[in-house]
Amino acid sequence: MTIALPDTALHRRAGSLTRHINSGVVIFLVLFAAVALKQPSYIEPAGFMNFLRRAAPLGVLAAGQVFVLVSGGFDLSVGSLITLSVLGASMITGGDPSLTGAAIAALYGIGVAVGLINGIAVAFLKVPSIIATLGTLLSVNGVAMMWSGGSPRGYLPDNFRAFGRFVFRDVPLVGQLPLSVIVLAIVAVLAWWGLHGTVFGRRVFAVGDNPRAAELAGIRVDLTRISAFVISALSAVTAGIMLGGFGGVSTDVGQGLELQAIAACVIGGAQLMGGRGSITGVVFGALSLFALFTLLNLLGLPQALRDTAQGLILISAVASGAYRQRTGG
Repeated sequence: MTIALPDTALHRRAGSLTRHINSGVVIFLVLFAAVALKQPSYIEPAGFMNFLRRAAPLGVLAAGQVFVLVSGGFDLSVGSLITLSVLGASMITGGDPSLTGAAIAALYGIGVAVGLINGIAVAFLKVPSIIATLGTLLSVNGVAMMWSGGSPRGYLPDNFRAFGRFVFRDVPLVGQLPLSVIVLAIVAVLAWWGLHGTVFGRRVFAVGDNPRAAELAGIRVDLTRISAFVISALSAVTAGIMLGGFGGVSTDVGQGLELQAIAACVIGGAQLMGGRGSITGVVFGALSLFALFTLLNLLGLPQALRDTAQGLILISAVASGAYRQRTGG
């Protein structure tokens, strides 16, 4: 005997299923299918691994940015921090492989300092995050230009560039496995654990959803926000190390990546108003955005369309968030 479910029950089940399917995953599958139709080599193991290798820095950057977004802020300083990481590494090492360890430690120290500056400005000085991090963006970029003399100087040693270029060969199933893909996987797992598997992660969501209620519940809103900015800065340094391995020393390596990271988070379901987001979503959001860029290149369309696409994504996200707030959705 078959019992027909009422329409309301069907709608509830359909709605529950829809909520469990992340938008970033769906968008990535659609865009990557389009890429594969245009260039079938992308579905081969070597082609897919190469795609992941090139998309990995953006995935790492987005995995840190989402902590700030979920807490209710923005971090626009990450692009300039990437540039400072690449230029700083070349200045510190001077091409000497023995100084790679010291350079990486110094870069992460700089990242912590930048994150603390952003967090303190937002948490204690009450500066809006978009203004505070825009000021940091300009300051960090100025420091990078002064340190390097305004142009690329020196070169990065091979052991430093390995984080972006090294590939493990003869790996079962995939044939070759780039080190950058392993770095992305490690960062994603750690970020997932930090945001979804710890008390700190629950505090980040609470602060982003309602900071006043979080404060009344005994949560240190200021320390939570500072920690989110530090995590974002550390992810930017990691992405900078990887990008330095890809392309060497450049003064514009991080240009525009802050908006790409935010757009990737939005594609993955993060809410710009705070209180909502997932690591799985933002990683697939980063892959989706990179798949979109790849598709535009394969179609021979102007690179300027990247900026147009990112702008439309961000406008749509703000409009969607405002609509949810009005309707209580």
